[in-house]
Amino acid sequence: MAKLKTTFFCQNCGHESAKWLGKCPSCSEWNTFVEELVNKKTASTASISFSSEKSVAQRIDEINFEQQPRLNIENEEMNRLLGGGLVLGSLVLIGGEPGIGKSTLSLQLALHCPSLKTLYVSGEESVQQIKLRADRLAGDGSNCYILGETNLENIFVQAQQLQPQFMVVDSIQTLYTERVESSAGSVSQIRECAAQLLKFAKQTGIPIFIIGHITKDGSIAGPKVLEHIVDVVLQFEGDGQHAYRILRSIKNRFGSTSEISIFEMLGTGLREVSNPSEILITQHDSELSGVAVAAMLDGTRPFLIETQALVSSAAYGTPQRSATGFDVRRMNMLLAVLEKRAGFKLAIKDVFLNMAGGLKVVDPAVDLSVIMAILSSNFDLPISSHYCFAAEVGLSGEIRPVARIDQRIAEAEKLGFEKIFISKYNQKGLPKTKKIELVAVSKIEELVRSVFREA
Repeated sequence: MAKLKTTFFCQNCGHESAKWLGKCPSCSEWNTFVEELVNKKTASTASISFSSEKSVAQRIDEINFEQQPRLNIENEEMNRLLGGGLVLGSLVLIGGEPGIGKSTLSLQLALHCPSLKTLYVSGEESVQQIKLRADRLAGDGSNCYILGETNLENIFVQAQQLQPQFMVVDSIQTLYTERVESSAGSVSQIRECAAQLLKFAKQTGIPIFIIGHITKDGSIAGPKVLEHIVDVVLQFEGDGQHAYRILRSIKNRFGSTSEISIFEMLGTGLREVSNPSEILITQHDSELSGVAVAAMLDGTRPFLIETQALVSSAAYGTPQRSATGFDVRRMNMLLAVLEKRAGFKLAIKDVFLNMAGGLKVVDPAVDLSVIMAILSSNFDLPISSHYCFAAEVGLSGEIRPVARIDQRIAEAEKLGFEKIFISKYNQKGLPKTKKIELVAVSKIEELVRSVFREA
């Protein structure tokens, strides 16, 4: 009988200790150690091999490299996010909150690639439940195989018999291997299963998508080493109250990490949003106060987003400050700049800010549209729907330049905007445009006079 021993593992980095520790000596995190039972005999057995070839050392100039074609997964947004398609033998981790659409997206990719033989492994749902979802997604399931299994060794046996071209595992927290004596979802099980899946993918050339749960603070559940093992980490973001989802590239060994993809959740699955600007800008019948449009970038993708603000007298003595989709601390900073540098009395006003579509915005170029939406609501004067803004606001009240202004201008011009307000220091080297007027400003006072002159 194999001897069992008690070991403590750090949930953050996977560090192993013979006793419980308050602070991890490896990652310096507090209260992350959990107790697990480890089978000494099985843990020391030789690793599984899926290929008969043995690795030998080669000099780097003797290595023959041919550019391998990427797999087209019949989804333009996903292909672009992955850097042009799915690399053979890659391991991709998709994380996100419950109900955000991880399983829907993975099954949708499998159903919409009839040219690829796909194996979908589910440890959370029965094959009948997956069949119901597949019928709702209305794809071609003629080349998609479903396996309800949580034992990793059995999954490898089925995969070697089927020889799929693409594989999905839902989810990594439900898998377990007999090599480790602990429950599924534990630190040691997740680490060992991920390592074996990576070895299987590299030795067989089968790309694998694995789905991971996240913790309350938004990080992927399990040891941090899980994100180091995989080749690509994709993070699903979005609000359950809104239909739009952002798939963000956190790590990508085969492409850029500055890419995002936007999807809309429908009854028939996730729909690709190729032009998010048209969705994030509301078409109003009449001009409304407190609304301004920002030309922003998320990663390398430019799009326009509507900024909405409401300013009213404080009803309960203490002014309220609330922001949805925008950092409330940065909003307070911009309000202080308007108060101190531009002379607008907003200290006794309630200020509420909202970004359209439920998106979270971190681009500093949104600063200009935020202060204009706030001033528009404060004066109750509408801003023309043909104006947009792209600049950062400094603490001294100056309008600062932002990166890749030419892409922002091109996006605004494509959507038919007549004017875009930018920093005076962003003018150098810009191509002359006939369809959109560039208005360069250096101070908040100039901006207010230029925007509200006609009003």
